[in-house]
Amino acid sequence: MLDIKFVRENPDVVKENMMKKFEENKIHLVNEVLQEDKELRQAQQHADDLRSQRKKSSKQIGALIGQGKKAEAEEVKEKVKNLADELDAIEEKENKLRESVHKKMLMIPNIIEDTVPIGKDDSENVELERFGEPKVPDFEIPYHTDIMERLNGIDLDAARKVAGNGFYYLTGDIARLHSAVLSYARDFMIDRGFTYVIPPYMIRSNVVDGVMSFEEMDGMMYKIEGEDLYLIGTSEHSMIGRFIDTIIDEKELPYTLTSYSPCFRKEKGAHGIEERGVYRIHQFEKQEMIVVCKPSESKQWFKKLYMNTVDFFRTLDIPVRTLECCSGDLADLKSKSVDVEAWSPRQKKYFEVGSCSNLTDAQARRLKIRVRDDDGNKYFAHTLNNTCVAPPRMLIAFLENNLQADGTILIPEALQPYMGGKKKIG
Repeated sequence: MLDIKFVRENPDVVKENMMKKFEENKIHLVNEVLQEDKELRQAQQHADDLRSQRKKSSKQIGALIGQGKKAEAEEVKEKVKNLADELDAIEEKENKLRESVHKKMLMIPNIIEDTVPIGKDDSENVELERFGEPKVPDFEIPYHTDIMERLNGIDLDAARKVAGNGFYYLTGDIARLHSAVLSYARDFMIDRGFTYVIPPYMIRSNVVDGVMSFEEMDGMMYKIEGEDLYLIGTSEHSMIGRFIDTIIDEKELPYTLTSYSPCFRKEKGAHGIEERGVYRIHQFEKQEMIVVCKPSESKQWFKKLYMNTVDFFRTLDIPVRTLECCSGDLADLKSKSVDVEAWSPRQKKYFEVGSCSNLTDAQARRLKIRVRDDDGNKYFAHTLNNTCVAPPRMLIAFLENNLQADGTILIPEALQPYMGGKKKIG
């Protein structure tokens, strides 16, 4: 959410930002917010004047009674009552205007960085850099679930009977590989100085409002019926929510945290749920990175975060590339975002395995996450998040890049301790 003062002083900048994001349908919100904000400030001033008059008149009543002027005191009492009635009406108008302004401000997108490429959708994202040599073996690589089934590692049919499409049973060495990757990711991030956290897997609606836009929430979150609770779509939600309505001593920054959680997503939209694959699913697990820092440090942390993911995948012999998201592919709270994509030898192309985002102060403003400096001044923190790894999607890249002609899967050296010393499975 933007600062209302910024919108007042820079309405054209806010509108231009909407144009860059191809959200022309939201431009009317700026004019409406400015008009309602003006009316709100006028109502607040009127209310303050009425309170001052009421206070002054209330003092007169006591003085008049003390002077024996009961009739005049009654007249002033009637005036105070009328002032109170008028004040009630003004305060009701204030509340409605404040609620409307807040609701519309939540719909105005964050200001994107000047370096973000302008484009309408993800087809116009821009490749930044490649790491590792993408290879295509001289033997056929089966579809990822076929590889898993040959190793008795997945049962989609049973999962479909139990829960429907978008769910899975992982078994045997594939299940062990799934857990090994997460354990390795945990230790990888701890070795890089991050504090390991296991967060709540459900959050309240006020946290949901703070960490994402309504459009994202509607397309992602599962609501717990009868309770003010949602299942998290990523641990970023509860990790950032941890700081809601807090004032952080500047000396404590930055917070560098890595979290494990299961994730639950509706996956509404054009992509749908694959019947045979585990690329887009309702349930998965993830190792995440979260940073809460000073505004002056967020750009530095942004690159550090996505390079952590690059380095992690390279230790597992998986070629990757980084892709900068264009303006039209950025969610409303994001100022800048880079995806990490892994090489698929079967498809002969890269596919997304992680995403890094700088939210600047958008989440912090919504959640009231403030920082106090040495002089006692307060400002909003910047927040960033990034995927370290999210199996089972990551397993697609792992299996394809480590598959051998005889059907076995090589285990990279870094992962062998988490697989009981095994060097291959199959």
